Amino acid sequence: MPENKKKLSKFQKKIHEVIFEADTAHGRAFDLVLIVSIVMSVGVVMLDSVASIRETWGNWLYAAEWFFTILFSIEYLLRIYSIGNPFLYMKSFFGIIDFLAILPTYLSLMFPAGRYFMIIRILRVLRIFRVLKLVQYVSEAKLLIAALKTSRTKITVFVFTVLTLVVVFGSVMYLVEGAENGFTSIPRSIYWAIVTLTTVGYGDISPNTSMGQFIAAIIMIFGYAIIAVPTGIVTAEMIEAGKKQVSTQACSHCASEGHDYDAQHCKFCGSKL
Repeated sequence: MPENKKKLSKFQKKIHEVIFEADTAHGRAFDLVLIVSIVMSVGVVMLDSVASIRETWGNWLYAAEWFFTILFSIEYLLRIYSIGNPFLYMKSFFGIIDFLAILPTYLSLMFPAGRYFMIIRILRVLRIFRVLKLVQYVSEAKLLIAALKTSRTKITVFVFTVLTLVVVFGSVMYLVEGAENGFTSIPRSIYWAIVTLTTVGYGDISPNTSMGQFIAAIIMIFGYAIIAVPTGIVTAEMIEAGKKQVSTQACSHCASEGHDYDAQHCKFCGSKL
């Protein structure tokens, strides 16, 4: 059980219910408004990157950018305010994303316009991080993340197997084709094997001998199988993870999610839900 828990007031609990929960009408409405705001703010960033649009609507886009920045700043502060341990939220993945979503606009105030204008533009590109905030409102994304975590050992073994294959095939092609056919080194031959195995096929290097073409055909066939293997691994884990349904309830102390519907306490910090 965590120590020194901060007891939330009724107002803080209400804010927490609206911002972090999706099981209530107010929570669903908040999520909908936030998702629309995120999409619109990313649209503003994209439009601002088009020179012709920026020249005509630059002032309006700048005003819209500050509107969304202030809106997300208020949301970020309310999230901190409605959590028993704000630091746990601030250092979490979505806490960092929320902070990065508003930081660049404020950073731009520290730079003069003039010759540093391009630097400001580069900083403003970071606002695309806002789109990552959409992930926390899509339950299927959590299911995918859980499936990837469960299958990481199998995928790791699979990746090492693929790396072994491309090293072997690359080395063989270096011996078969040689420098006169573009396979000037083993690393370059391994590059060709990766391009061929993944069915990308740039065509900058290609085998000219009959044996080399035969080996290339084998690699291409392997390529189709290799694409199917990780898909099957993740799909199987997704089906298994889908059987373990969890609620959208977030802990009022640490903001963690992924609790069972009948859970009485947070599985991460032990606080009462």
